[in-house]
Amino acid sequence: MTAYDLLVAPFADYGFMRRALVACLCLGLGSGPIGVFLMLRRMSLVGDAMSHAVLPGAAIGYLVAGSLSLTAMGLGGLVAGLSVALLSGIVSRTTSLPEDASFASFYLSSLALGVLVVSLRGSNIDLLHVLFGTILAIDACVLYEIGVISTVTLVMFAIIYRPLVAECFDPGFLRAIGGRGPIYHFLFLLLVVLNLVASFQALGTLMAVGLMMLPAAIAQLWSRSLSSMMAIAALNATASGYLGLVASYHLELASGPTIIMTAALIYGLSIFLAPSGLARRYFPRPHLKG
Repeated sequence: MTAYDLLVAPFADYGFMRRALVACLCLGLGSGPIGVFLMLRRMSLVGDAMSHAVLPGAAIGYLVAGSLSLTAMGLGGLVAGLSVALLSGIVSRTTSLPEDASFASFYLSSLALGVLVVSLRGSNIDLLHVLFGTILAIDACVLYEIGVISTVTLVMFAIIYRPLVAECFDPGFLRAIGGRGPIYHFLFLLLVVLNLVASFQALGTLMAVGLMMLPAAIAQLWSRSLSSMMAIAALNATASGYLGLVASYHLELASGPTIIMTAALIYGLSIFLAPSGLARRYFPRPHLKG
């Protein structure tokens, strides 16, 4: 088998592989920077909770449309995700319950409700599609919608980048100068939900957050500069998508889980080989003397 047959032929021969690759590229460009900010804001588990919180809205949209329509599922997931985010914030500010506990409570309820809705009105195949995604079934219409969401994400990041960084590292300063930190926090949560919705059909609700958090963790091991972390995260997300699709094609594995496992393997290697990894800690280079 030549390098062409291994790395290029699957995408040259099959349109569904090309569409899946373009979807991974768009998802990586949008989700990578989102994951970096989630990690810096110590909201990694909140991102996972939000990916489950969109399930009931997406399930209702799926049943209403009668198919895996990203428009219907996206609108339902957007409403459900933002509702959980707003309700969690209200509960944490009006009671003694911390925000992470309120998020956990709402996302578990949302996950159970979504599975219940699909199981009552759909089949086991429908439930598998909603939970694990169908990246190889993405059509041109869905691909356009994913591209629009990724473009909106990058444009919004360019607009709110500086106040978002300030709100992330020094919220007290932003409040002192009247910077309206809660507005930027809400816009950031909106971008999180939008990208989870974009990842929903490709990777399903259980793994939609995978292309956010694993590349972000890899980037944090390799860099300490915010801009380079965002670039590394986006590059790792797209590379994981490409390598995962190649591996799933040749090994006849499910594409979505293979993509996430590829990112997990890169993360495992980074733990040992990165500048802040275990290899540098336990096998340090000898210092120059004299």
